[in-house]
Amino acid sequence: MKPAGGAPGPSFTARVAALAWPILIGQLAVIANGVVDTMMTARHSPTSLAALGLGASVYVSIFVGLSGVMQALSPVIGQLYGAKKFEAIGEEVRQGAWLAIFLSALGSALLCFPGFLLDIADAPAELDRQVREYLALLALALPATLGFRVYASLNTAISRPRMVMAIQLAALLLKIPLNALFIFGGLGVPALGTPGCAIATGIAAWGALLAGWIIVRRGVFYEKFAIFGRGLTRPSWPAQAALLRLGVPMGLSYLIEVTAFTFMALFISRLGSEALAGHQITANFGTVLYMLPLSIASATGTLVAQEIGAGRLQAARFAGNAGIRLGTALAVAVGAAVWVARAQIIGLYTPDAGVTAAALPLFFFIAFYQLFDSVQVGAAFVLRAYKVATVPTLMYAVALWGIGLGGGYLLGFDVFGGTPPLLTGAAGFWLGNSISLALVAVALVWYMRRVQRLRESE
Repeated sequence: MKPAGGAPGPSFTARVAALAWPILIGQLAVIANGVVDTMMTARHSPTSLAALGLGASVYVSIFVGLSGVMQALSPVIGQLYGAKKFEAIGEEVRQGAWLAIFLSALGSALLCFPGFLLDIADAPAELDRQVREYLALLALALPATLGFRVYASLNTAISRPRMVMAIQLAALLLKIPLNALFIFGGLGVPALGTPGCAIATGIAAWGALLAGWIIVRRGVFYEKFAIFGRGLTRPSWPAQAALLRLGVPMGLSYLIEVTAFTFMALFISRLGSEALAGHQITANFGTVLYMLPLSIASATGTLVAQEIGAGRLQAARFAGNAGIRLGTALAVAVGAAVWVARAQIIGLYTPDAGVTAAALPLFFFIAFYQLFDSVQVGAAFVLRAYKVATVPTLMYAVALWGIGLGGGYLLGFDVFGGTPPLLTGAAGFWLGNSISLALVAVALVWYMRRVQRLRESE
C-alpha cells in the first residue's frame, strides 16, 4: 500500500533506522561525558566526586530545560525542508542563533548565581566552593552547548545526523585528556579537581561549535539555505515568539521527566544508603537504555515533519506509525534481554551484596516499562512534528508528577497500610513511575491519532 504522494509504507521503517543509529551513537557519546567526569573525579577525592554530583544536578536541570526549548527548531526546519523552502530554513537558523544567545544569558546568570539552589543543600564550605567554581566555569560553556544545538537541530531536521555524531564523538575524545590535565594537573597546570571538569567541558563545547560552524560555512550542501548570505540579521520577535510557543512546553516536558527522577531519589534516600544505591544503579542503566527509543523517536519526528511540510499528510501518518512500531519491537527485545542478564549487569556496577539485592527487583521495572517508554516518546516526537507540544506537556505533568511520584510515595512508604511488602520501598516508587508511563503512553497515542485525523481532514 502506498501513502498518498509518498514511498511505500515499509520503507519508512528503514528510513527511521538509517536516521536513528547516528543519533543514538551521538547521544551515547554525550552521556559518556558524564561517565568520564564521574570516574575521574572519583579518583581525585571524595569531595571532588560529591561536588560533581551536586554541581551536575544543578547544571543538568538548567541545561536540559534550555536545550529542550532549542529543540523547537527541528520540527520547524523539518517542515520547511519537506516543503523545499530552503532560504526560509536559513532565516530560522539565524533566529535559532539569537534564541541560543538569549537562553544562554538566562542560563549563565543562573549558573553564576546559584545560591538559592545551593542553600537547599547546605553543603560544607569546601564542597560549596568547588560547586560554585564548577558552575561558574560551566556558564562559559553554556553558550557553546546551546549554539551547537542549532547545528544539531538543523542537521537532524534535514536528515544529516552523521556529522553531528562525528563531532560529538570527537568532543568526547578531546575531553578525556583535557579532564586528566585539569583535574589532576600537569604541564604546569595545577590540579583543580571538579572545576577542572568544567574547563574541559568548555573547551570541548567551543571546539564542537567551531567545527559545526566551519562545516555549515564551507559545505556546498548548505549553500542553498543562504544561512550566511544576509549576515546575522536582527532578531525577529514574531519568529522568536513562535519558537518559544513550541519550545517552552518541550523544555518543560524534559524538566518534568528529570525532576520526577530527582524527587524519586530524594524520597528513596530516606530508606537508607543501600536502597538509594540500588535505585541509582537502576536509574543510570535505565537512562542508557532510554537513548535507543529517544533516538528512534527523534528520527521518526524528522521524517514526519518533512512529510507534513511536503503536504503528504497520509505519508506523515505512515512514517509516525512505522517509527513507533520499530521502537516498540526493539523495546520488547531489549527489555527481555535486560531481565535475563540483570544479575550480570548489576555486577558491572557493584560487588556489594546488599546493593545488588536492592537493585535486582528494580530491574523488573526497567525491563517492563521499556515498552511504554518507547511508545510515549515516539508519540511525543510525532506530535512535535505537527508543532503540538502544550497538551503533551500537561499530560506529562499529571502522569509523572501526580500519578508517578504521588502514587509512588503512597506505595513506597505504605501510607494507607496493606501494601504488599514487595511493592513498598524503592519498588513502590518504580511501580508508580511505570504506571505513569503506561498511562501517558496511552494518552499520547490517543491524542496523536486525534491530531492526525484533524490535520488530514483540513
